[in-house]
Amino acid sequence: KPQVIKYGLNHVTTLIEEKQAKLVVIAHDVDPIEMVCWLPALCRKKDVPYCIIKGKGRLGQLVHKKCCSVVALTSVRTEDQNELNKLSENFKAQFNDNAEVRRRWGGGIMGLKSQHVTQRRERAIQLEQAKKLGLQIA
Repeated sequence: KPQVIKYGLNHVTTLIEEKQAKLVVIAHDVDPIEMVCWLPALCRKKDVPYCIIKGKGRLGQLVHKKCCSVVALTSVRTEDQNELNKLSENFKAQFNDNAEVRRRWGGGIMGLKSQHVTQRRERAIQLEQAKKLGLQIA
């Protein structure tokens, strides 16, 4: 069976879901970005190492096309297996297991209404705990 690079979003997605992909490479400049923005979450869920590289043109050169958004490796030669394992460990550390990559949006600043709701909720919890302890807080 020849070792080939699999490309194309739908094809790579099925390879990830079936856990046949050993390494997934995603381009950073895909337009619209919504086409690939869910792929890292899927790779994390299925425990497939992935990396994000600069330029879909570079990926296109690998598969002899003008551009390519996603590429997956499913198998390599036995003499290259050690190198693939090293790469996948590095990418897992940099991308899959990195919590900073999955940062939260918005900075945690709530609107005025949400702040009042949380304050009311905290006040109600304090009153309930005070009743349990038998104290009276006005």
